[in-house]
Amino acid sequence: MERHIFKLTDENEFITLDKLLKLMRLVGSGGEAHAAIQEGMVKVNGVAELQKRKKMRAGDHAEFNGQRIEVEA
Repeated sequence: MERHIFKLTDENEFITLDKLLKLMRLVGSGGEAHAAIQEGMVKVNGVAELQKRKKMRAGDHAEFNGQRIEVEA
């Protein structure tokens, strides 16, 4: 599984899951992110996540399509 790091900015304490997938270029659009999440294809901290706008905070990680994204402060 390929590992990626996403660093939160000082102004933001979280990023939404759909934006995270899009910013990390794991999906081509927000709609594609929403579809993948709703179909249960994305795991957050090891559990399938169905909330499109799940708040991802420092210490959380998401897994999708053989990729792992770790959120850091």
